[in-house]
Amino acid sequence: MATRNIHNCNLFYEDLGNRNAKETIAFLNGVMASTNSWEKIYLPAIEKGYRVILHDFMGQMKSDKPDREYSFAEHAVMTIELLESLEAKNVHFVGTSYGGEIALKLAIMFPQYPQSLTIIDSVSELDEVLIGFVESWKILIDNCNGEDFFKAVIPSIYGAKYIKANKESLMQRAHLFNKLEDSYPGFFQGQKKLYATFLSDAYQSEYLKEIQCPTLVICGKDDILKPPKFSRIIAQGIKNAELLLLPDCGHVAVFEKPEEITEATLRFIQKTKTEIDRQPDNQ
Repeated sequence: MATRNIHNCNLFYEDLGNRNAKETIAFLNGVMASTNSWEKIYLPAIEKGYRVILHDFMGQMKSDKPDREYSFAEHAVMTIELLESLEAKNVHFVGTSYGGEIALKLAIMFPQYPQSLTIIDSVSELDEVLIGFVESWKILIDNCNGEDFFKAVIPSIYGAKYIKANKESLMQRAHLFNKLEDSYPGFFQGQKKLYATFLSDAYQSEYLKEIQCPTLVICGKDDILKPPKFSRIIAQGIKNAELLLLPDCGHVAVFEKPEEITEATLRFIQKTKTEIDRQPDNQ
């Protein structure tokens, strides 16, 4: 397992594809996920010749889960420090949910760093329904085993069509949640810290105008956790941002619509390539 110590925290990461590529795609996870959640999307990116770097945030599955407060700002800084330590070039960020929100924070703090952003099912502010969902997850962690926790959150993160078509695989995943604490000690307490970080740091709408890079915003039309109104706020707040709404899709678009996400993301990144391709190899 590859790790880098960043801010006294061992971050699990994967460095895949062409390490000499002029462009890198950094995929940033949703809160309950790990790097393998991107497999159906990053494999086509590798086939296109991109370098791909993924990592688990501090507090997530395969990374350390220090017993202290986290922040979006620290996640953003740690992400850049990891990428710089790996000498990544011309980085495009693709983030879903929590990962998309970190990508926004990173682009606000370091506007010259990202080549582009693809923000999937994310928010830049909260409403009472979203707050209620996340607070309920914290209660579930304290009162349920892993399997019951996942079963309880299924309706808030997957679309109805996906649930109906994938009941068996979702139950299998729920069963695997019983084993997470044994495989990755502190997983659920790490989750609670990430939820608290989200609730305290999600408000970024007023700073979206500072983002300078090309941005694609994607959201499932049937996302009830972070519905399309939040993606519209992000797209309207970032100059010239593009918005794509996916029909028959809930919150976890990277699982529900991986082909559509892959096609849209790679097409969008390709649009930013002309200037990069003109750079000499030593840059």
